[in-house]
Amino acid sequence: MEKPIVSMRNIVKRFPGVVANDHIDLDVFKGEVLALLGENGAGKTTLMNILYGLYRADKGEIYIDGKNVYFKSPKDAIAHGIGMVHQQFMLIDELSVVENIMLGLKEYGLVLDLKEAVKKINKLAREMGFKIDPWQKVWQLSAGEKQRVEILKAIFRNVKVLILDEPTSVLTPQETRELFKIIKKLIANNIAVIFISHKLHEVMEIADKIVVLRKGKVVGKLSREQATPQLLAKLMVGREVFLEITKRPKKPGHVVLEVKNLKALSDKGVLALKGISFKVRAGEIAGIAGVAGNGQKELAEVIYGLRKPLEGKIYLFGKDVTHKDIYERIRIGISLIPENRLGLGIVGEFSVAENLILERIDEQPFSLNIPLLSRLNIKKINDQMLLKYSRELIEKFSIVTPSPFAKAKTLSGGNIQRLILARELGRKPGFIIAEEPTAGLDVSATEYVRKLLLEMREQGYSILLISGDLSEVLSLSDKVMVMYEGEIVGAFRPEKVSLDDVGLMMTGVKRMPREVIEKIWD
Repeated sequence: MEKPIVSMRNIVKRFPGVVANDHIDLDVFKGEVLALLGENGAGKTTLMNILYGLYRADKGEIYIDGKNVYFKSPKDAIAHGIGMVHQQFMLIDELSVVENIMLGLKEYGLVLDLKEAVKKINKLAREMGFKIDPWQKVWQLSAGEKQRVEILKAIFRNVKVLILDEPTSVLTPQETRELFKIIKKLIANNIAVIFISHKLHEVMEIADKIVVLRKGKVVGKLSREQATPQLLAKLMVGREVFLEITKRPKKPGHVVLEVKNLKALSDKGVLALKGISFKVRAGEIAGIAGVAGNGQKELAEVIYGLRKPLEGKIYLFGKDVTHKDIYERIRIGISLIPENRLGLGIVGEFSVAENLILERIDEQPFSLNIPLLSRLNIKKINDQMLLKYSRELIEKFSIVTPSPFAKAKTLSGGNIQRLILARELGRKPGFIIAEEPTAGLDVSATEYVRKLLLEMREQGYSILLISGDLSEVLSLSDKVMVMYEGEIVGAFRPEKVSLDDVGLMMTGVKRMPREVIEKIWD
């Protein structure tokens, strides 16, 4: 009987008030893809951080090739053949590919022979079936190319087990297919792959075996043949989950947002928006597809008022808001669900209740300026109204929190997103920018957010959806535009175009005629 290359036995890891891993057993065999599934907080990342040496288990043992090992740091894990490609790539942009790969390899001496290293990198790349320029700077690479550098970095260190954390989250459909080819090459070379993903269709395609975690425990071990997306979702969440999105036909109403010839600079002073024009109407979801870094972030910031445009006009509900500040735009009816939840979405040190009224602190009943009332009475009334309002939103949006006065930063990722949604939608804006609204969320939280956006659409809200999840954009949107290098290169109804064509537009290979784009977005 074949022995596992990695065995994790009775792994327990506790954090204050939480058992992240509760007596977990896990076996990984060479030449197989093991998918690790679970909601946020289920314990997946903690378990992999223990295997990679970032955390130490409170209890339990790790065996590599049958030998009991103890990792003090990732250096020890790497020495035993464990590699990890994180969701956020651990590369230094200013260095070349070869310099990133060689970084930290003391066995090659103080003066590195980069030419010899380049020969080995080219050989490994050929074996994996892809091309890469070892002398190219990392900042010049696409997301897919950066990921290949991370994989090469691990192979260069003689990896036996490669952990891939949400590896397709920033990839185009074509890049995802290329990644899957690389994974198949890895397992053909007897390397084991641990594949962490929220995308159930990808797990069904690439995994040999699937382990499902829920609340720190293993609740399912299945082969791919035994699994279905519905079964996996039920194991992850503990209830039936509706994976299919039902979107009823709806005739859009009046124009809510109109953008004309919008130009803006990036943080680096480079032209990020190159004459963007489009319209979004009431009762419709307009989706933006594209690889991250092609102007989506700048577009959202300019529309909301966080970034000044160089040229162009922005009309909201028929009013010119091009040079109005955020406060005025909020009063007119704009709302932002930001990608950066912790940085822009909440004030972590503030309570949940305080975060829920961040944009309404100057409104009654939260702000009282009545001369005959003492400051003490005003504070008492304010606190009572704040508590009443926050409890209503906590219940309506199902925010799991110990108290309205708990610090916002103590909530889980899914509940932080619910808090943001409650604040932004609680004041009933007419226009919503939803920027990566489900990124990093588990199946249950993703289902909730998507259903909520569709409910907003039914109620006549106007939504601009910006998402790197192409399936999300295509399933939720009434019309879609593709952005590449700061321009709109395609616009279409979701059912009118193939996935391959969208991928080609996302990489700049294909471009639709301007008159076709204008017709869709008029």
